[in-house]
Formats: sequence, structure tokens, C-alpha cells
Amino acid sequence: MTPLNLTSPVKFLKGVGPKRAEALQRLGIRTAGDLLYHVPHRYLDATTVTPLARAAIGQEVTCVGRVVSTGVLPTRRGLRVFRAVLKDDSGLLECAWPGRPFLERQIKKGQLLLVTGPVRYYHGKQIVPHEFIVLAEPGEGEGTGDPGLVLPVYPATEGLTHRQIRALVQQHLDELLALVVDPHPPAFRATHNLIELRPALEVLHRPKQVEDAERGRRRLAFDELFDQQLVQARARHLAKRARAGITFQMKRELTTRLKEHLPFELTADQRHAVREITDDMTAPLRMHRLLMGDVGTGKTVVALFAMLLAAENDFQAAIMAPTELLAEQHGATLTRLLEPLAIRPELLLGRMSATEKAAVRERIASGAPRIVVGTHALIQESVTFRRLGLAVIDEQHRFGVEQRAALVEKGDAPDVLLLTATPIPRSLALTLYGDLDVTQIRERPPGRGAVKTALRTDAARAKIYEFIRSECAAGRQAYVIYPVIDESERADLKAATTMAEKLAKTFAEFRVGLVHGRLKADERDRAMRDFRDNAVNILVATSVIEVGIDVANATVMLIEHAERFGLAQLHQLRGRVGRGAAASHCILLSDSPEAAPRLQAFCETTDGFKIAELDLHERGMGELAGARQSGGVPLRYANLETDLPLLDAARTAAAAIIAQDPALEKREHLVYRERIVTRYERGFELFRVG
Repeated sequence: MTPLNLTSPVKFLKGVGPKRAEALQRLGIRTAGDLLYHVPHRYLDATTVTPLARAAIGQEVTCVGRVVSTGVLPTRRGLRVFRAVLKDDSGLLECAWPGRPFLERQIKKGQLLLVTGPVRYYHGKQIVPHEFIVLAEPGEGEGTGDPGLVLPVYPATEGLTHRQIRALVQQHLDELLALVVDPHPPAFRATHNLIELRPALEVLHRPKQVEDAERGRRRLAFDELFDQQLVQARARHLAKRARAGITFQMKRELTTRLKEHLPFELTADQRHAVREITDDMTAPLRMHRLLMGDVGTGKTVVALFAMLLAAENDFQAAIMAPTELLAEQHGATLTRLLEPLAIRPELLLGRMSATEKAAVRERIASGAPRIVVGTHALIQESVTFRRLGLAVIDEQHRFGVEQRAALVEKGDAPDVLLLTATPIPRSLALTLYGDLDVTQIRERPPGRGAVKTALRTDAARAKIYEFIRSECAAGRQAYVIYPVIDESERADLKAATTMAEKLAKTFAEFRVGLVHGRLKADERDRAMRDFRDNAVNILVATSVIEVGIDVANATVMLIEHAERFGLAQLHQLRGRVGRGAAASHCILLSDSPEAAPRLQAFCETTDGFKIAELDLHERGMGELAGARQSGGVPLRYANLETDLPLLDAARTAAAAIIAQDPALEKREHLVYRERIVTRYERGFELFRVG
């Protein structure tokens, strides 16, 4: 019989079998080690449990008791209510589950039950649980009144209850812990105040008190962040080592002329960003920088200084945008700003005719256009640059890594500048983009119209429509945003397609357009162009316009069912107005009392970075980052709201190790290398070469 190790398939563990192994796989548990690292997501501390006799009417309580009787009772209205009476040392209390008679098959006499819910009076005192957990079957776990008792509650799945997972973990915990080897030497652990790995895992699964479990979580959180930062430090090391970059000379020919002819003064943030980018480009190492700035903070003009620095060194610069409309917009902006310098940017779009494209490609290959603007058409094999020195990629998260790489490979180690209008808290940016240098622009240029944001309920609809009518009558335009395209998606939500028809009747004197994600790209672009050209007065849309075009004439943004959108998404939508000098308005329509506090907080700030912090606080790291984490592994143990000091410590430790052993080839570092290569998609790619 093969001896057990942490990589053994979980199906070989006693008490698992094929069916249970399948259920465990849904939780990401494929090996014995995965089971060991499947830690509780919360703990039931018996000291926080309310004795049944002390459950007060109107309170929300958590109680534990043995089931002494069960039954299903019909009400006069025909509703069937499942009831169970619980008993503990203090007395008895009834639990009621209206409309859930099927629970009779799950909750049995003699079970130890944990229930959480409000206490009400209905023919006597009763709890109406919104959650229950079977802690023990009849005859198991007597004497639960021990105040030191801390019960782990595990993430569960269909076909595998929390209790079954707990039993399985406890059954194998000792033999699995015996296999754990701590990768960190004692001196490293002491420096970072970390407990040993084996005791950390033990206190997570068998804590004497909740504080013990937190010490265990902190250790796993550090390891998670440390592995991730090793990946980032290695990626940065390879990016800088992978052929020396171009050392541009600061000639101050085109850049100075641009500064003299700009129709506005650069903000302090823009000047700082230009300096950082210039320092990078004039250094011998390749630039790999992310320029992060809110909608309307002037990232394009900062990127233009970088492009002109490349151009005055006899290199070409290319800017790639995710949509044709955005590429056209960049083309128009750059043409306007470069006119005094007698430079005309070249535009390459997918919708051009074959003859037009061939002519543009020929000019790009000759090196004649120093600045090229385009969509992903730029990365097609048939496009060659004579001498690409700088690749600028706008809304970079909308392009895959391969697409970004394809543009970079059009030159011989060109510098890379990534732009994003999605503000991210610095902590999150350093985690997501640890292999990039990050520059933030927060300050808005003067002269932009202010956007007033207000939260209203449906009762104000008539007034809001009157306001939209008056703005459109004055020659301005409005957006009306809905969370879904049609009513079949969610019957309780107003939908874009249905409402576009209704609004066309309500605003019969104006032209109403419609744009959503199911339209073909060319139809969508046509609808947006009509709005841009003021052929449409009111544009009904879904969040597809989140990254859209500049329509300086649009002054109203009405967002229906605002509670259905994340704060960062609301902020991106609000950024579609206030792009001209006129005062603009963003109106959130919501009848949700639960969402009112967060929507009100949104109304009170226009700082995208503050909103991103609120979003991080509300939605958590995992949702915000999705699978964009390095290697696509979301954080399981670390919480960036509370673990920023851990992240800093992990980054410093990882940077120091990669500086002295870039490929983790030293004997004491091989365990880190092995762990990363198996855990991260990018691990193998980054560490397979020395």
C-alpha cells in the first residue's frame, strides 16, 4: 500500500470513496493536502451562544440545543410550518420554519442543533431561524455547555454537509499534520512573528479559543501573500533582465513644443506622472509602468508626452484601445493636440476597407507615421513597425496578456505604458500589478464641469423626467442606464429594451437610442456614434457604456436600480458625464433601504480611489480582483483590509530573496519554488528558466 502524503488523491483517505471525492472536488479538494488547507470560514464559540431561556423577543440570537420533538403544522392559510423544540441546560424553546415542511427529513429528534435568527412571539416565544447547522447526531457530543468549546464551521457543498467535512478533517488531522514541513527557517519566522506551520494548521482546525484560530490564519495569510509576491518579484526581475531596454535621450524637441502649445496647464499630478515616465524611458532598463487615473484626469496627454519622447528619438509609438470608438476618440484628441507640431497620428481600425488597411500598414512599415493609434488590428501579423519604441495600451484590463504581449513583440524590447481608468486602492494595485511600477493621477484638470450626484426613490420619477426634458430642450443630452437588457432576465427589474420603448413615448419630441451588450459591435458603435454626433438626445443603455466615449454635451446620467451596481461600476458610469464645461448630474434611482447608506456614501465623493476603497471594504478582495491575481489564484486566507502590514512584510521578504536568488535555485529556497510552480499558473512559466 502506497504511504500517504499531502499530494495523495483525497479519494484514498478512509471514509471518502468516489461519490464523496466528487463532492469534495467541487470545494477544490482534490488531494489530502487540500483537505488539510480547507480551513473553517467561521467558528461557533459557545461563550457567545444565548441560553434558550434567555432568548428575548425582538433580538437576533444564536442558540444551541438538543431537538426533543419535531412536527409539521398547517396554518389556516394552508401554509405548512416545520417546528422543532430545542432543549439546553436553561430550558426549552420552539423553532419555526414557515413553508419548509421538507426539513422534517433533515432535522431529527436527538440531534444537537445550532440555530441563528430573530425571536418573535407567536402562541409563545419562538425563533424563526434563517440558518441552522446540525452539530451532532443523537448520542454524539454530549456536554456542549463547556464555555471553552469552539466549533469550526467549514465551507460545505451539495452532498456534503459542514458536519461531515468536520468529521472527515478531524478523523485524518493527526496523520496529515505529521506530514507538514515548515518551509520557513526559525530565524525567518521570528523576524515576521509567525507561528510554525504545523501548530498553525492545528489551531485552525482545533482551536481552544477563537484567538488561537486567528494566529493560525495569520500564518497562512502571510504564506499566501509571500508566494504571490515571490511570483511578482520574479516577473519584475525577468521583465527588467529580458534584454536591456531602449535608453531614450531627453532631447526636449517635440515634448517642449507640445508643452508650449497645450491649450491648458498640466496639473501637478500630470507633471509628476510625466517625470516618472521620462525617468523610466531615459534609463537603460525597459519601462513597465501602469498609469492609473480616474476618468477625466488626463491620462491621454501624459501618454502623449511619452510617445513624443519616443518620436524625437526616431522611434515609433503605438497606442492600442479596446474599441474602435475609443481608438477614434484617441485619434481625434491626438490630432488636435499635435496639429501645432505638424504631426498627424496614423489610425488603423478593423472596419477600414482592405485597400485602406493595406495603405496604412505600408506607411507604418516605412516608419513615416511616428504615432500610430488603433484597436487589436495593430497586433495582426501583417502589421510591422519600422522601429517601435513605445507601446501604450489603454484600458489594459480589457486586453488579455497575450494581446498585450503581441503588441510589445512588434518592437525590439519597446517600453510599455499601461493605462487604466479603474482606480484601485494602492494595496490592491500592488498585489494585482506587483510586477509593474504604478503611477497614480488623482487631481482633475480645472475647467471640467462638476458632477452633482443625488439618490432618489421612484416617487421622484416624474420630477426627474421633467429635469431630463429641460436639459434636452436646452440642447444637452442624457443617459438612462438599466441593470438588465430584457425583462426575461429578472422580472422584478426594469429592463433597457422595454424602457427604451416607453421612454421614446414619454420623450416623443426627442430621439431615444438604445445600446446594450447583445448588439453586434458595429450596431453598438453606430448607436454610440449617433449619440456622440448629437443625432440621439437620450441614450438608453446597460453598463456596456462603462468604458465609452467622450460626449462633452451629455449632462445627465440616470441610473435605475442603482443598488444592483457595484460602487466602482457606478463611478465608471458617472464618469460618462461632466466631460464638458456645463454642470452635470448623476441621479441614482433606488427603493432599496438596505442599499441607501452605501449609495449615499457614493453620492458624497467623486474621488475614484476613495470609492475603490469603499468597494474593497464592501465587496472584499476576491470579488474585486477576480482571477486577475498573479497566476489566477484568489486570496483564501488573507484579507487586504486588515492584512496590509502582512502584505508589506511579504513583499519585502520576497524581494530580498529574489534579489539574491532570482530563480530560487538555492537548496533552502527549493521548497518555495516547488510550491509556486504547483500552485500558480504563472509559476511554471516564471521559474522554469534560471
